[in-house]
Amino acid sequence: MANKAKLYLLTGFLGSGKTTFLTNVLKDLDGKKVAVIMNEFGKVGIDGTIIEKEGMELVEINRGSIFCSCLQLSFVSALVEMADRNMEYVFVESSGLADPSNIGDFLEAVQVAKGDVYDYSGAICIVDGVNFLEQVEDIETVERQLKFCHLVILSKVDLVDKEEIEKVKEKIREINSNVEIVESINGKIDYNFLEKDLLEKDWLGTEDTINTPENRPKTLTLTYDGEVSKEKLIKFLDIIKEDSYRIKGFVKLKDGWKQVDVVNKLIDIKPTNKGENISELVIISKIGPKIIRPIFNAWEEIVGEKMVLR
Repeated sequence: MANKAKLYLLTGFLGSGKTTFLTNVLKDLDGKKVAVIMNEFGKVGIDGTIIEKEGMELVEINRGSIFCSCLQLSFVSALVEMADRNMEYVFVESSGLADPSNIGDFLEAVQVAKGDVYDYSGAICIVDGVNFLEQVEDIETVERQLKFCHLVILSKVDLVDKEEIEKVKEKIREINSNVEIVESINGKIDYNFLEKDLLEKDWLGTEDTINTPENRPKTLTLTYDGEVSKEKLIKFLDIIKEDSYRIKGFVKLKDGWKQVDVVNKLIDIKPTNKGENISELVIISKIGPKIIRPIFNAWEEIVGEKMVLR
């Protein structure tokens, strides 16, 4: 029988740095047979485009959390299908709003359908060093992701002082006293988790997830043709970011294609070669459908170009 693929689950709230971390891990695994199952809330996958590389298998599951009953079948099917491809490593990057506490049910379903094909190697949670203390007070998912993980990667430690880092670590240990915490800058860690047994102290079973079709956040996709100026785009993002968990995508500005990433107050716009014909921004709303009117109003007032929101 072929060797079992090592299966890792990657969690972490929106904008914590999961895709950056995964990009670095994939570089380390160059030459290995690696697959990624990527889960995003929007109708359009943005992160898959960022990590794609030669020789890698990529499956995207969009429009919700893979741990919600609404996508359960898609997730199990993707895992079963991947088992036939003789992979060495499979990484599941779950949506930033995913609560993975029922992962055991999925692994069981795969085992029933396919046999003992995966070596589940643990859940790695990326914690946003800048925004975590604020997020953990407001958003239950952040705590659930931590509670059910086997390794914490504390990201963006270069953007906060030592005192703040200690407060973050203290809070993490309050939620999960067993977990090892590794600091990271730009998704890079000086640590080879692939060679460690993260499940050595496997302290968790399975619980029901809090992800349900009813509490699925509203996700919108804004598209436009042509080009807008960077100044106008930033002004527009500044207005709508207050009511958004996350905004990301690829847009055409006057000086070429850019990758846009907005987390909390931070707007990051950098050059990219990933853009295609049409500019696309995925917006995950904090306030449900109520965000639709403010988006239209701000776009019309500041940008003024034709756009489609769906």
